Amino acid sequence: MDGLFYSLNATMPIFFVMMLGVVFRKIGLLSENLASGINKFVFKVALPANLFIQLHNVDIFAIWDTGYVIFCFAVTLISVLISWGVSHFLKDGSVRGEVVQASYRSSASLLGMAYIENIYGSATVGSLMMIGCVPLYNISAVIVLSLMNPTNTGVDGGKIKSSVTGIVKNPIIWGIIFGFAWSLTGIRLPVMAETTISYIGRTASPLGLLAMGAMVDFGSIIKQKGPVILSVFMKLILFVVLFAPFAVWFGFDGEKLIAIIVMLGSASTVGGFIMAKNMGHEGSVSAGSAALSTLLSSFTMTLWIWLLRNRGYL
Repeated sequence: MDGLFYSLNATMPIFFVMMLGVVFRKIGLLSENLASGINKFVFKVALPANLFIQLHNVDIFAIWDTGYVIFCFAVTLISVLISWGVSHFLKDGSVRGEVVQASYRSSASLLGMAYIENIYGSATVGSLMMIGCVPLYNISAVIVLSLMNPTNTGVDGGKIKSSVTGIVKNPIIWGIIFGFAWSLTGIRLPVMAETTISYIGRTASPLGLLAMGAMVDFGSIIKQKGPVILSVFMKLILFVVLFAPFAVWFGFDGEKLIAIIVMLGSASTVGGFIMAKNMGHEGSVSAGSAALSTLLSSFTMTLWIWLLRNRGYL
């Protein structure tokens, strides 16, 4: 019973805040435009600030784990390939690219930080997980959505170049880089600066979760229910079942294991819908997968955390 309460305490507050976003959208406190603006603020300002403040005074040599970063990268790459293979069983070829992206691409940066911070109070190890998977998420999405574009064939070199540029400019990556770089200097931030950045960083999880809830699109779930259910099954269940045992076998536990579970089994990112639309796809599968996986992920994450807690890995 203690393990169950531990799991519920880790996941339910995140679910409740997302549901408040749904409620606030319904009663008019959060419009779609406002939720979109909040999401942009979290991505470009609050989350990078939070990552920087988490890392700026840590001992980078003490937390760095090359094997862990390589594991996160390898598992992400294999997940992409599995999603691509499974998508070919779908009769409707126009939705395959969206299914692939929705199946492997997690909200690792936002939900990952929220879950890890909720359990451990900080999320320094989460940055290592993001180094391993976030750049690959974006590169793979462009290649998959280009190759499986319903309006043309072949990889669009211009969009790949644009995606690589976007990765180089990614605020999350730069928040991690600046945080690690500052930690190497050994210089203590002035108290006023540290407190100011910390205040901004603390808004990332609550604002991001509210925005995610407000942007849930229930209509998209119904419109493409078959492909949506398939992608959500792979996103929340299949990859955790396939790869979590390997993570345990390699000796990852505690915060590192939680970060891997979040990478494998958290909700599909809303950003996947934006990318799919911009690359010529209809977008319903991406939106529906993000909506349904957001609603269900707290329950599946509760299950994974409970199982790992009972086994003594957390």
